[in-house]
Amino acid sequence: MQRALVLGGGGVTGVAWELGLLAGLVERGVPVTEADLVVGTSAGSLVGAQVCSGLPVERFYAEQLAPPSSELAARLGFATLARLIWAGGRTRDAVRSRARIGAMAVAARTQSEASRRVVIEARLPDREWPQRRLLITAVDASSGEFVVFDSDSGVSLVDAVGASCAVPGVWPPVTIGARRFVDGGMRSSVNADLAAGARRVLVLAPTSAAFGPMPRLSAQVDALRVAGSRVVVLTPDAAARTAIGRNVLDPARRAGAARAGRAQADVVADEVAAIWE
Repeated sequence: MQRALVLGGGGVTGVAWELGLLAGLVERGVPVTEADLVVGTSAGSLVGAQVCSGLPVERFYAEQLAPPSSELAARLGFATLARLIWAGGRTRDAVRSRARIGAMAVAARTQSEASRRVVIEARLPDREWPQRRLLITAVDASSGEFVVFDSDSGVSLVDAVGASCAVPGVWPPVTIGARRFVDGGMRSSVNADLAAGARRVLVLAPTSAAFGPMPRLSAQVDALRVAGSRVVVLTPDAAARTAIGRNVLDPARRAGAARAGRAQADVVADEVAAIWE
């Protein structure tokens, strides 16, 4: 496997920043959307499905610039973050930590699964799994098991993306068969280790936050490099962080985050091209 594109979580603004960065890199002649493997976690799962659809990334970037209209803003506020850290940070056992987070998510009062599914479905240009290798991460809310969905999993693309984006305490867990799933970012905000074996890896990480027993992005990247991969990790620069603001789930911040990502592509294009081509 030659090239892997790893897309991390980061809310509504993370989607926008990633699409802006990807559109800017493609415009500058760096074909990052042609990766052999795409790994998507949370917001990155949506971007990954869009990138693998075969449609130009410019289309999805343009959608980020549209006014949010009736789209509801959510908030991953201090209280929710505190509950996440309290639930998941009281043990060094990663699986037990995720199970506790899952229990918190199941007990939380959120909108219905059905209404949330409509939102996810509307953001996907194609409801079928792509031909290209796409991995989407999630966590079993009951057992804490880390799960990776792909085209062979027997799970619909809509449900896989919905599960990966199910932020505990904000959005409802997604029911698939007899199991319920929450955000893949509860294992790692990026899950870059799933790109193992790729010679060249580009990681977009709107956030690299970790707590409790979560594996750190830095450790995952170090392991990839030790195994022989050439890796570039991109995180929001100062201008992008300002555009994103404090609430990553606010649609009103989406356009600014997308433009900031595109502007950042000017700065990083040569660095990415050096490993990608």
